[in-house]
Amino acid sequence: MPIRPLASLALAALACFPLHTLAAPGPSDPAPRACPSEVPAGARCFTAEDGLGGFFWTALPAGWKPGTGVLVVHAHGGPADTGPARFERGEEDLKRWAITVKAGYAWVAPTYRRGGFGVSMAAEDTERARRHFVQHFGVPRRTLLHGQSYGAGVASKAAELYATVDGPNGPTRGPYDGVLLTSGVLGGGTRAYDFRLDLRVVYQYVCQNHPKADEPPYPLWQGLPMNARLTRAELAARVDECTGVRKPAAQRTEQQKARLATIVNVIRIPERTLIAHLNWATWLFRDLTQLRLDKRNPFDNTRVRYQGSADDAALNAGVQRYAADPAAVAELARDSDPQGRINVPVLALHAVNDPTAFVELSSAYREIVERAGNGALLVQTYSDEAEHSYLSEPQYPALFTALLNWIDRKDKPTPQRVAALCKGYEAAYGEACKLLPDYQSPPLSQRVAPR
Repeated sequence: MPIRPLASLALAALACFPLHTLAAPGPSDPAPRACPSEVPAGARCFTAEDGLGGFFWTALPAGWKPGTGVLVVHAHGGPADTGPARFERGEEDLKRWAITVKAGYAWVAPTYRRGGFGVSMAAEDTERARRHFVQHFGVPRRTLLHGQSYGAGVASKAAELYATVDGPNGPTRGPYDGVLLTSGVLGGGTRAYDFRLDLRVVYQYVCQNHPKADEPPYPLWQGLPMNARLTRAELAARVDECTGVRKPAAQRTEQQKARLATIVNVIRIPERTLIAHLNWATWLFRDLTQLRLDKRNPFDNTRVRYQGSADDAALNAGVQRYAADPAAVAELARDSDPQGRINVPVLALHAVNDPTAFVELSSAYREIVERAGNGALLVQTYSDEAEHSYLSEPQYPALFTALLNWIDRKDKPTPQRVAALCKGYEAAYGEACKLLPDYQSPPLSQRVAPR
């Protein structure tokens, strides 16, 4: 595994990703749309253009009324899809999170105005979706902010950006009553993505085909040159040629087995996620470094010691090394790193063996919140699962119920009480709860030490 020494980077004067303002062109009125089949019967669904290039999707369960009903504002995952927003993305999210409507809550979500990286931008789009809902469907009794995967990082940022609002008598608490973070890519871009630079340099040392010897060289932190025409299918073929990762183990050559073992043992990822992580370290890195950070590098592996291969000395001598640009680090931190400045209850769920967003990221977020003096507002729960996108279904209504009890009754949940609540939903939702009430996530330094 990569071992990153404790080191500090002198940050340049803070810069910020360019943001549109909330006073940008207004969204269109919501238009009725047939709900996906996953949404319960009797619900009503609507879509709208957000005025910036994205879309809003709304679902109202039967009988939902403003003033008494609860609204869940959803921040979706990503940011693997680069380029313009896709209308279909909102429908995909509504299908996946129909559990929210089944549980009796209204649901609204943006498709962010563009793909690729931009946490503060996505937080703003999420808040615009909430405002659009209130304008057209009324003020809910409670408003919960739910962030999933990358969207959990978006929600953690939105909870801080909109923690207070200006009122006639001065600042007051913001529009969100509570926050749910699930399968979260937490801790900010300066901590959550550097392992993918580790993956790129170790993969290139082992396979020497991304880029190939006859292709123009480029620093691997760039992801891919802007004019490169490499496709995801072509990259997958290269990975398979080198490692046999898409073949059954018995069909791999001994050389392929050895190469694959080196990569997954050093980076500590399941082999089934190798291609996906390389995709992120290619196209997302291209978007982040070249389009968002003005061709500057926010990642540093100059002092990383890689271990887990058959010859660590040769590996560490042979991998490419890159020093971060302090201004790029500062800009990425300003856009995406949470500060722990929360003032509402935050409840979280993370699978212990999440192959995409490592469970240690939960510890990174907990440390940030506690350092800000707000640890009492954070409760984290964990499940005995090895999935990322969607966990056992009854766990979600249990989390929403626990969060609302915390808000309405000042009944702060414990992981044990969330697990007990979940048991009560098993029969209705047809799946078993897999919560681990006594689990505590290890520090991120056990996977990748802080920079």
